[in-house]
Amino acid sequence: MALTLCFLLLLGLCGTTVSEGLPSPTKSPDVLEFELPAMNYETKDSYDAGPIGGLFQMVRVFLHVVQPNPFPEDTLRKILQEKFDISADYEKIISYEIGIIICAVLGLLFIILMPLVGFCFGLCRCCNKCGGEMHQRQKKNGTCLRKYFAVSLLVICILISIGIVYGFVANHHLKTRMERTRNLTDSNFKDLRTLLHGTPAQIDYILGQYTTTKERAFSDLDNIKSLLGSGIHEQLKPKVVPVLEDIKAMAEAIKETKEALLNVNSTLDQLKKSTAQLNTSLSKVKGDLEQSLNDPVCTVPPAAATCNDIRTSLSQLDYNNNLGQLPSLDEHIDRVNNILRTNLSSQVQKGYKSFNDIPEMVQNQTTDLISGIKSTLNSIGSNIGNISKQIPIQDKLSNFMDYINSTETYIHRSLPTLEEYDSYRWLGGLVACCLLTLIVIFFYLGLLCGTFGYDQNATPTRRGCISNTGGVFLMVGVGVSFLFCWILMAIVVVTFVVGGNVEKLVCEPYQNRKLFQVLDTPYLLNENWKFYLSGMVFNKPDINLTFEQVYRDCKENKGIYATLKLENSYNISEHLNIQDYTGNIINDFENMQVNIDNVVLLDEAGRKHLLDFNSSGIDKIDYDAYLAAVNKTPGELNLSLFADNLEAKANDLPQGNLKQSLKSTAETIRTIYHDQVIPLEQSMNTAYKTIQELKHNSSGLPARVTNILSSLDSAQDFLIKHVSSVIVQEMKKYGNTIIGYFEHYLQWVKISITEHMAACKPVATALDSAVDVFLCSYITDPVNLFWFGIGKATIFLLPAIIFAVKLAKYYRRMDSEDVYDDF
Repeated sequence: MALTLCFLLLLGLCGTTVSEGLPSPTKSPDVLEFELPAMNYETKDSYDAGPIGGLFQMVRVFLHVVQPNPFPEDTLRKILQEKFDISADYEKIISYEIGIIICAVLGLLFIILMPLVGFCFGLCRCCNKCGGEMHQRQKKNGTCLRKYFAVSLLVICILISIGIVYGFVANHHLKTRMERTRNLTDSNFKDLRTLLHGTPAQIDYILGQYTTTKERAFSDLDNIKSLLGSGIHEQLKPKVVPVLEDIKAMAEAIKETKEALLNVNSTLDQLKKSTAQLNTSLSKVKGDLEQSLNDPVCTVPPAAATCNDIRTSLSQLDYNNNLGQLPSLDEHIDRVNNILRTNLSSQVQKGYKSFNDIPEMVQNQTTDLISGIKSTLNSIGSNIGNISKQIPIQDKLSNFMDYINSTETYIHRSLPTLEEYDSYRWLGGLVACCLLTLIVIFFYLGLLCGTFGYDQNATPTRRGCISNTGGVFLMVGVGVSFLFCWILMAIVVVTFVVGGNVEKLVCEPYQNRKLFQVLDTPYLLNENWKFYLSGMVFNKPDINLTFEQVYRDCKENKGIYATLKLENSYNISEHLNIQDYTGNIINDFENMQVNIDNVVLLDEAGRKHLLDFNSSGIDKIDYDAYLAAVNKTPGELNLSLFADNLEAKANDLPQGNLKQSLKSTAETIRTIYHDQVIPLEQSMNTAYKTIQELKHNSSGLPARVTNILSSLDSAQDFLIKHVSSVIVQEMKKYGNTIIGYFEHYLQWVKISITEHMAACKPVATALDSAVDVFLCSYITDPVNLFWFGIGKATIFLLPAIIFAVKLAKYYRRMDSEDVYDDF
């Protein structure tokens, strides 16, 4: 029934899923990740018998020894094709079942002979034969024989006890497993319902993810400014931004040049004034010295010589500098000021603004197009929703759910009867095990009483009560054995024939899948159909759909679609063709027009600004003349040394007005040196450096301006002539992103439907539960262990009876005895 249930589940889901491949997506966005709702199943997909599994395996090994023949595939095929003729093919059956038949025949002989032997044995003993005479001859080896019989019987009893334990364990294991049948059934039906209820939920989830995909696409469409516009902006940046940065830097350089010119011009004016003041002071000092040297003292030797030396050194006070001859920089400053009346920095900012407005321009120019694309995407969602309604999965599942409910009701109604019958079986197995237990207990009691009650010094007629009781127990055990051993063997034969054949003909071929291979034989179940399952599902028997493949795929938890190859029934690719849905969107993107030709990086006023600066003549100033003039510092006068020499010569003169006048003039020269010469020197050094820097900066300005204008023309030309290619490239990338969402979604839909949706593992699990778990593990394995243990114990009753009868003679009290041994 479970096999039929699972098979009908496969058929009930036929045509409810869709297939066919979709082209791989151009782009698979990482931001969209879908995952079907997980289905949690209760039933385990494997069964572990626990420690008792070793005993079950031992029985399987025994069955393999008894029945080593391979699975009779050809015979089974003939039976299924109703071509089996027992009169013609009985030899094949006998050949396959020879091992089981021999064992069964031996068992039947045991069943028939043991009551007869027991009856004859009883009559024989009643006639004081067969050991029935209460007389024992004394023998020299009597003690050895007694011990041999006792040990042999003990070993046999232990072996019988092991078989009895096997019987008890198997009987209890079968009962406990039958008690779990209801839970196993409930969990399997619950898993099947989970599959049936979960499949529509998975379909709803798949359809619902279109909304997620659409919302993601709508978000990107609404953000076209930051995505497409910024993409175009970023592509143009390497061409545009460096030019604008150069122009901005040039604006700063012009301002710095103006500041440098003003600084140099101001410094030169100050130097001219300071130089003129220095010349005035030196001229005055020189005049004062000439007047002082006209003193009459200078006419009298040796003062006359000193005065002549001083008069000769007066030329050291002459300072000639060309600063006054240098032209003013006012004309150049005026030109720069005229240039700066146009704010080049503001012109650059306008260029930046025009360039940075590209994303806004893209958004404004694509408003209508975006609305059209959104409408297209909404229509795609409607089409996908309509397709889902065309798939008759809800009706199929609803019908199959009714079948599951009726089947479950039938099983639950039948389970009490099954449990009742199992209780009878358990009671019968318990009685059989207890009978054997009773027999072996008699043997154990006989061995116990006979061994410990035996007195070696007592003669056979004087044996003690305990020893005699041991002998009685042994004979009781023999009698009970004859009474019931044939019944036990009958149970063993029946369970052996049934359990052995179920194991070899059902369980073993089911586990190695030979049973499926037989069912998959072409034209087996229907002589007009090559593959029966595909004929049932699609009415197309030529499709290679096999029971083994379906079971294997379900075992691997594959979807019903791939398992049953439902693409032969309903092909979703005809309804979910990517090109049909994305083609209109692609056309919309291809027809998208974005015009950014009106981006102006620098207007004509800004260009004129640069050209005027280039022709301002800043680079043609004779900086070397200025440098040479400011490099002639007043430090060459060495006024400090002149003042020291003057004071030293004044000290050589006699006291008087001349001496005092010369010393006063020396101090004045020192004052001029500190107050005028040193500051003037420092100012001229600073001016030298400033002029050098101005010369260095202005030397490259024309070439720099020329390069900037060339780069500006190139960038502007690129914006006019080549920006369309950038727009097309970015638009394609942007369009591929939007389309990629839906290609990714449709690809996921295909994979989900063909590989994951309605994964049929519960079907394989239900089939395994019915055959491998319930029939084989719950019933067949314990039954086989039961007959194995009980049969083993029953067979060992034969030698146990013999040794018990022999041993009882040594334990029981005899009526007569021989005094002498036989010679």
